[in-house]
Amino acid sequence: MIDWNGKRYWLIGASEGLGRALAHQLSRVGVEVIVSARSEDRLNDLVAELPGRARAVTCDVSSLESVSKAAEEVGDVDGVVYLAGVYWPMKPKEIDAEKLELTADVNLSGAMRVAGVMVPKFANQDRGHIVFTGSLSGFRGLPGAVGYGASKAGVMSLAETLYADLRKTNVRIQLANPGFIKTRLTNKNDFKMPFLMEPEDAAREIFDHMNSPSFARNFPTMFSWVFRLANLLPDWAYFRLIS
Repeated sequence: MIDWNGKRYWLIGASEGLGRALAHQLSRVGVEVIVSARSEDRLNDLVAELPGRARAVTCDVSSLESVSKAAEEVGDVDGVVYLAGVYWPMKPKEIDAEKLELTADVNLSGAMRVAGVMVPKFANQDRGHIVFTGSLSGFRGLPGAVGYGASKAGVMSLAETLYADLRKTNVRIQLANPGFIKTRLTNKNDFKMPFLMEPEDAAREIFDHMNSPSFARNFPTMFSWVFRLANLLPDWAYFRLIS
């Protein structure tokens, strides 16, 4: 178990859902938490709730200027957790180009902007920790998940590449791939979501992963096996199954 007391972590996408729950989880173990999102009011409410040292820094991950400015304001940290994400379920006849662009911009390009600002800093000091949030939906294409699944697959590849580059250094790269989490995003779904998790349960999974030496964690475990095994199926079998 890592001694978390006194460490400083920057949580990006922390105003709601999983990010908010993880902020509470880290704060309870003595981490000084810097929380970022676009909503200043929600961030300030969160800071007031947290039991430990915390502060809010607004950040729009769709803007490199905003990410760079926020990183400068945040200052030196021991680690970063990227949790920002947007999602809209879309059928082919209902695809919205602007929403697709925003999904890619926040989920994937936002992660790249943060990586572009923070990875060189951590690599040069040979110390740091970045946790990216992928998704089980990133393993293979799923109906109705156009945009979201592709963006999360990109995040997963980004994390894998950085891990390959940095695994023999003192910079830790980790990837968390959750299934369905009960948030304002999944509230948009009109189907039954198996193994639906509460944000607090998902936050505990991520925190447990952060305490481990492993690169990736897929959860809930039993549900994740479905997606991992799907990679082994030939296309004809996989697409027949999900239809």
